Amino acid sequence: MSSLHDPLPPQPAPPVEPEASLQSAAASTAQVASLEFKARLLLVFMLLLLCGSALYVLYARGAFEATQKLVLMADDSEGVVIGMDLTFSGFPIGRVRRIELAEDGKARILVDVAAKDAHWLRTSSVFTLVRGIVGSTNIRAYSGILTDPALPDGAVRSVLQGDASAEIPRVISAAKELIENLNALTGSSGSVGTSLANLQILTTRLNGPGGALTVLLGSEQEAKKIILTLDRANALLTKLDGLAAKADTQMFGEKGVMPETRATIVQLNTLLGEAHTSLKKVDAVLLDAQAVSGNVKDATADLGALRGEVDANLRKIESLVNEINRKWPFARDTEIKLP
Repeated sequence: MSSLHDPLPPQPAPPVEPEASLQSAAASTAQVASLEFKARLLLVFMLLLLCGSALYVLYARGAFEATQKLVLMADDSEGVVIGMDLTFSGFPIGRVRRIELAEDGKARILVDVAAKDAHWLRTSSVFTLVRGIVGSTNIRAYSGILTDPALPDGAVRSVLQGDASAEIPRVISAAKELIENLNALTGSSGSVGTSLANLQILTTRLNGPGGALTVLLGSEQEAKKIILTLDRANALLTKLDGLAAKADTQMFGEKGVMPETRATIVQLNTLLGEAHTSLKKVDAVLLDAQAVSGNVKDATADLGALRGEVDANLRKIESLVNEINRKWPFARDTEIKLP
C-alpha cells in the first residue's frame, strides 16, 4: 500500500492538433519573407545612397561642368598635386587634372578651367606658383587688363615661380654676416670697443684735475698754462681797475683836473667879457673919430691907450690858454704815472 507522500507519476502530453501546426508554419514563412523584403529594400536604399553620394561628389568636383583646358609650364612641379585649385582673387576657377614631364624637362601642369569662369583669364594674364614656408603650394592667376582678348582653349603659359623657403639660406647667410660684423664692431679691437675705451679715457680726464680744459687742450700742462694765463689776466684787470679809480680821482676829484679846468674856463669867460667890452670901446672911439675929425691927435692918443689895453687882455688870454694846455687831458704830451 503506497503512502500519501509518494510523487505522482508523469502525465502524458496532450495530443497536438494538426491544424495548429500548419498555422504556425505558415506564420513563420510569412515572417521570413517580410524580413527578406526589408533586407532587399535596405540594400537598394544603400546602393542608391552610394550612387547619389558619388554623383554629388562628381558634381561638386565639376565633373559635369563644361571646362576649358590650360597648360602651365613650370621648371618643377614640387608641391603641385592633382586636384589642386587654380585661384583668381582668392576664388577657385580651375583644378589641376594631370601633371606631365615635357620633352624639354619642364613640368606640364594640365588645368581644367570652368567655362563659366574662363572669362577672367586673358591673353595678358600672369600665372604664379608660390611655395610658402608654412602651408601648401598655391597656383594663382592675375589679370591686370580685363579688356584684353580672352585666353583661348588649350593655351600654354609659363608659370612664375616663387619659393619663400629658397630665400632662407640667403637670409641665414646675411644674418650670419651681420652677426660677424657686430662681433667685429663690439670686440676689443673693433670700432665700438675702441670708441668705448676712448670714452672711458675722456671720462677719466673730465673727472681728473683740469677737467674739460685737459680734454680740450690734450694735456694737463697746457691746461695749467691756460689757468695761469687767466690768473695773470685777472691780476692785470685788478690793476687796471685801480688805475681807473686813481684816474677818476685825478680827473673828477676835489683837487682834480676837471674842477681846475672849470675855474680856468670861468676866468676865460671873464677875460672874453672884458675883451668884448674893450672892443665896444674901440667901436665907440672909432665912431667918435669919425664924428670929430678935427681932434685927430687926441683920438690917436686914445686909440694907443685902448690898443695897449686890448693887447694886455689878449696876453692874459694867451697865458690862460697855455695854462689850460699844460693841464691833463688838454696837454699834448699826456703822461700818466702808474703805481
